[in-house]
Parts: sequence; structure tokens; C-alpha cells
Amino acid sequence: MDTKKPKPAPLAYQNEPFINSPDGRILRLLSEYIEPLSRFRREQIQDTVVFFGSARIHSRDVAQNRLTDVEGNDAAVTPAQQAGDRKLAQAALDMARYYEDARRLAYLLTEWSIQIPAKRRRFVVTTGGGPGIMEAANLGAHEAGGKTIGLNINLPFEQNPNPYISPSLNFEFHYFFMRKFWFAYLAKALVIFPGGFGTLDELFEILTLAQTEKLAKKIVVLIYGSEYWKRIVNFDAMAEAGTISPQDLDLFKVADSPEESFEFLKENLTRYHLGPQQPKRRGEAIPEIAKTRP
Repeated sequence: MDTKKPKPAPLAYQNEPFINSPDGRILRLLSEYIEPLSRFRREQIQDTVVFFGSARIHSRDVAQNRLTDVEGNDAAVTPAQQAGDRKLAQAALDMARYYEDARRLAYLLTEWSIQIPAKRRRFVVTTGGGPGIMEAANLGAHEAGGKTIGLNINLPFEQNPNPYISPSLNFEFHYFFMRKFWFAYLAKALVIFPGGFGTLDELFEILTLAQTEKLAKKIVVLIYGSEYWKRIVNFDAMAEAGTISPQDLDLFKVADSPEESFEFLKENLTRYHLGPQQPKRRGEAIPEIAKTRP
């Protein structure tokens, strides 16, 4: 009897229907831990400074061009629509200063950090990898000649990797919580520029972990732009109402210039993470992540 030899079954790790199935979810989750871990080790990344802020804030040039276009579009729209478009375009131009400030701060921080004598890269500027404030911070670090990280994620809009991320440190995530893990795990400082829901989410998550002493390390928190944040969050009112302690206001600093922000970050990163008597904290795993294979 003539029988055909059966075709070999695919190896489990090459079986895409299985890997992409609900049963393969644990492997996909592990991949978003192990693959970044491998790259961070290879690139000798010891720790990061994470910049958060709106993806919708543009550079001054882009915002100015948008306003010019709107002002020249009188004949194509109704007066009411023209007024609304002009108001939004002017607001975008006003907010553009934060793009320029994020770019400058990332430049100053990177210029300083790449001169730190160390076997591994310290305080690498990291963002969510997209446009807006994220792009500005990656751009500033790139202009200073340093490595810079982008932790991108698939979203229906807004989120495409900006061109200033170091190619070897350009990551793409599916799971929000794995991306959040890598934001927090390596961070020694958090810089919060004006932003929306996502920015607020990251800020309050880190403040809550610090408030409840769940962090195994000191994360320095800088909130940038008092004019914006005083309109968005009234921290003093929370303390006055007793929903937080007055001491909780010491968990962060508010600053309004790149130079002031840089001096604060430099002083506190040096104090907590470069000083001669750095405390060994329970759960601190950064030296482990920086190992390379023999």
C-alpha cells in the first residue's frame, strides 16, 4: 500500500495560531518582559529618566504654521468655525513652549549623564515613543549625543514611533501593564509635562507607590509647568481636606524652566543614586538587569 509520509507538526514555539491564542497569552506576556530585558542588558542600560506629557503638543514651528493656515482659511469656513479653529490653533502655539522646554531639558540631562564615569549607561532619557512631548524629549537626548529609549504601544491613533529614538532601544508593546512595568522598573526620575489622561495616570501611579512606600528605590518626581498644573490638579486642596498628608506634597517638585529642572534632577539623582553611600534597598534589581552574557 502506497502511503504518504505525514507532514511533521509545527514546533510549539513556531505554531502561530497557538502563540496568538488565549492559551498562548502567558508566552506573549513573558515575551514583553524577556525581550526588552535582553536588549537593555545588551545596551548596558542601568537606569532611566522617564518623560511623560501630551502627544498632542507640537513644536513651535509646527504650531505657528498651523495658526497661519487657519488664519488664511477665512473664505472656506463659517465665521463661527473660523473663530473656533483660531482659538485652538492659538492654544496649540501657547502650549508649544512645553515642547521646546522638554527638548532643552532632555538635552541638558543627557549632556550631563553621558559624562558620568560608569560601566553602564545612567539616567537614559525614556519616553512612550510617540509624538508631542515624547518626541521632544527623544529629540533633545538625540541632539546631545546620547542613547534614548522609546516604549511604544499599539493605539488606534497618535502612537507611532518618533524618529529620534535610538533604533536598538525602540520597543513596541501590546500590553499596557508590561509597558508600565518597564517605565517604572528602570526609572530613577519621572518628569511630568502637561498632558492628558495617560500623563495623569502615570503621575498618580508613581506618587501612590511612593506614598505607600512600595518602591524599592527613590524615584525623583518633577512636575513641569505650574501654570498648567495649578489649573488641572489642586494638590494643596487635597492636603487641606485631609485626603493626603501635608508631607505628601514633598514627594514631588514643581518647576518652570529647563535649567531649574535640570539642577533639581542633577542634585537629587546624584544624592540618591550616585553618592558614596547609596542604600541597598530590598528588591533593587538594577545591577542584575545590566549583566551581559559571558
